[in-house]
Amino acid sequence: MMEKIREAVAYIQSVCDVQPSVGIVLGSGLGSFTKQIKIIKEIPYADIPHFPVSTVEGHSGKLILGELNGKKLVAMAGRFHYYEGYSAQQVVFPIRVMKFLGIQTLLLSNAAGGVEPSLKVGDLMIINDHISQLVPNPLIGKNEKELGTRFPDMSEPYKKGLISLMKKIAVENGIDVKEGVYVAVTGPTFETRAEYKMILAMGGDAVGMSTVPEAITAVHMGIPVFAMSVITDVGIRDEENAITHEEVLEAAKAAEPNFIRLFSELIGRL
Repeated sequence: MMEKIREAVAYIQSVCDVQPSVGIVLGSGLGSFTKQIKIIKEIPYADIPHFPVSTVEGHSGKLILGELNGKKLVAMAGRFHYYEGYSAQQVVFPIRVMKFLGIQTLLLSNAAGGVEPSLKVGDLMIINDHISQLVPNPLIGKNEKELGTRFPDMSEPYKKGLISLMKKIAVENGIDVKEGVYVAVTGPTFETRAEYKMILAMGGDAVGMSTVPEAITAVHMGIPVFAMSVITDVGIRDEENAITHEEVLEAAKAAEPNFIRLFSELIGRL
C-alpha cells in the first residue's frame, strides 16, 4: 500500500507544488464549494496513479489544489463509495494520499437522511460521533506501521475543539446547526422504513453511505477530523413519500450557501 501511496503523491507533487494543510471531501450536491477556492491545479482522478474514479451523479471526480482564506488545501470534488464496487481500502486511498501531501486537518461533508424526528430537510448537522458496524472497516487487513497503530482509539472520532469552533462560527453567522450521531450503511439502496426505525433505536440521528470509513482512516493516521451532514431527506416519513437521488441533490443545493459560509470560515480559523 505504501508504494501506491507514494506513487500517487509523487505524481500530484510533480504537477502542482501546493503543500496543503487542510483536506476536504465534498459530498453529493456540494460541489459548488469549489467556486470559493482560488484554484491552482485541478487533477482528474483518472490521471492519478491508483486512484479510483467516481461514478456517482453529483460527484465531479477531480482533485483540486488551491487556497481559501489564507489556507492551502486539497479538495476532493467527488468521493468514492463501497457500493460502487470498490474495496473499503480503495474508498479511503485518497485520504491516505492527503496525509502524505501534508494535511493537518480533514473536513468531511455528506448528504444524509434525517432519522431523529426533529431533523428536517435542509438542516445542517455537525457529526459528533458515528456508528460503523454496518459498513466494512477500512483498516481490515495488514496494518502499515507508517500509517498508524494496529488498534486505533475511536473515543473521539470528531475533534471536540473543531466542533466547538464550528458552533461559534454558526452563532456568529446566525445559522442554525444541529448536532448528532451519523450511522454509515453500504447503500446504494435507501433504507426501508423498518431500517430507519432500527437506526433510530440504536442511537443514530442521521444515516448515509460515506464519511465513516474516511474518518476512521484519518484517525488511524492521527489527523483531526470535522464532519457535517446536510439533511436532504427524512427517513421516518409518510407512507407514500419515496426518496430519489435527484431530490437528494436538489436539497443539498438548497442548503449549500449556509454550508459554504460555515466551511469557508472554519478553514480560515484553523
